[in-house]
Amino acid sequence: MPETNLLREFIKEATAGDLQAFERIVVLHQSLVLRVAQRLLLNGEDAKDAAQEVFIRLHRSLGRFQQEKDFGPWLYRMTVNICHDIRRRRKQEISLDGAMEMFDLSPSAEETAVLREQRELVLAALGELTDREREVIVLRDLEGLSTAEVAEITGSLETTVRSQISTGRVKIRNHVAARLRRRSL
Repeated sequence: MPETNLLREFIKEATAGDLQAFERIVVLHQSLVLRVAQRLLLNGEDAKDAAQEVFIRLHRSLGRFQQEKDFGPWLYRMTVNICHDIRRRRKQEISLDGAMEMFDLSPSAEETAVLREQRELVLAALGELTDREREVIVLRDLEGLSTAEVAEITGSLETTVRSQISTGRVKIRNHVAARLRRRSL
């Protein structure tokens, strides 16, 4: 998430009470927040609730944002925390049926049955991970953040994050391999 002077100006203006500046911040970041929430919660409706809560909380706490810091990790951390809150509140099993919304699976010229199957396998595998493993895999592998950034966002040591990523990747590989073996029988 690149920091720009324009974003810093929007933050400054929004902190001073300019609602249009805050709306610009929301527009710039809404797809990122929704995407991360969908990947963490694996439920489209919960992800929409989380995204809405992120921006409500952002509006309330923007004045506490330290301008000398990067906005991206702060927003990721807020999104991860709200997803934690939603999981605790809902205390329910993750529904993989609703999770399919996180990928645009509508047929297109480039999309093949193999790509769709791969996405479904990975999505199902994400549902098998612990919450923490899913967080680090989503942030590192799907969002493309560095290990250091993931560590900062999750409040963990880099070595812990690397271990969680490794464990999560092994679980995903094993899950996919087991599903493929079952299909071939």
